[in-house]
Amino acid sequence: MAETTEVLHVVLAEWKDGVDAAAEATRMSDEKLTTIDGVLSVSSGPTISGEGLEGGFDWMLVVRFRDRAALDGYLPHPAHLPVAGFLGDSAARVVVFDIAA
Repeated sequence: MAETTEVLHVVLAEWKDGVDAAAEATRMSDEKLTTIDGVLSVSSGPTISGEGLEGGFDWMLVVRFRDRAALDGYLPHPAHLPVAGFLGDSAARVVVFDIAA
């Protein structure tokens, strides 16, 4: 039997000048991404750090997946596409980082 390793998908966004899309990005993520098979949890929101080490990033999304196959199915999923499109339209910079958890 193959070992199943959870995957964490981390997205950081820096909003375009004059844009504060954190509330809408969080709402969309919570509403849409939680419906995708293999998504175990979704956490997102604006930074609350007092350290000032965010490197210009304003908002973070963390999606925990059952396994790598769930992550692979999420990327083209119809519920993910509007969230990705919104971030692409609203953000000046986006970083995505995936790790085995």
